[in-house]
Amino acid sequence: MLKEYESGIAPDGQPFQCVTLGTEQGMQITLMDWGATWLSCQLPLKSGNKREVLLGCPSPEEYTRQAAYLGATVGRYANRIAKAALARGGRSWQLSANQDEHQLHGGPGGFHARRWLCVEHTQATVLFRLHSADGDQGFPGNLIAEVRYTVTADNQVAIEYRATVDKDCPVNLTNHAYFHLDGANTDVRQQKLQLYATQYLPVDSEGIPCAPLADVENTGMDFRQPKTISQDFLRDRDQQRMKGYDHAYLLYPACGDGETPAAQLWSADNQVLLKVYTTAPALQLYTGNFLAGTPARQGGDYQNYSGVALESEFLPDSPNHPEWPQPDCWLKPGETYHSSTRYQFVAL
Repeated sequence: MLKEYESGIAPDGQPFQCVTLGTEQGMQITLMDWGATWLSCQLPLKSGNKREVLLGCPSPEEYTRQAAYLGATVGRYANRIAKAALARGGRSWQLSANQDEHQLHGGPGGFHARRWLCVEHTQATVLFRLHSADGDQGFPGNLIAEVRYTVTADNQVAIEYRATVDKDCPVNLTNHAYFHLDGANTDVRQQKLQLYATQYLPVDSEGIPCAPLADVENTGMDFRQPKTISQDFLRDRDQQRMKGYDHAYLLYPACGDGETPAAQLWSADNQVLLKVYTTAPALQLYTGNFLAGTPARQGGDYQNYSGVALESEFLPDSPNHPEWPQPDCWLKPGETYHSSTRYQFVAL
């Protein structure tokens, strides 16, 4: 059942509410209605112990005060929009900027900073819904967004997004979970990663696309074969600009069926494998380059590189780049935005 936290009042003056999915014997995840946030993911290991594989804060209040978007549902448009500006069909819109002159993850009052309505829930699934009014953060049109989390018997967390609008508007929803498969506040770069992509998007020091899609071959951006995140860390100028990996990868077209893996991540101790499946055209790899000072679940603060995010999405700044080889990110009235991502955890 949906439960109020024993303490803690959200910015809207009401208590935070949370729900736990899964079983005591199997995998359990905890979610919060504020930001439709994924708080916790407890995975049973082969040893019989459970391991927390998600970064999180020690209290719900801390989620409203940290800037790392831990576990939050972000929108209307995940990632960055250059100069917080949109233009289409002879019209232009100025959005709310929250990263210098740019917009990041939907603006300062984006979906991560809202209370979502819990529409339905069972032991295995929960559905959250949010209404975003015309002009919210500068975006055109009224939007209804839904996100459904489902836990399966084979330790998958399936996240399904839907949205409708009454005016043309770009929509790009994702979850900003940070994974640490070794379950400790240590450097995540010793974990091994594989990404099913031959191209990535170069960005400048503000994370804004600055060049056409580039081939990963013969660069440190190449994760087509499994390797530790540390192996080629900061090898490239593209990484150096961002203090590490914070780049979108255009996935193999075959990944779009949602059944072909888009990424795999292995714990450093080889006890956990994470498989990522998504219908989204791209994955943003972010190695927590600016995590330092974020309150840690176990006390103290996380350091930089304490977790890795694999965010399913359109390429950043896509509303301003219709030339990129992906579906149109502009949603029209009468259409339904639909994107699904599955995180499958395997105890090795």
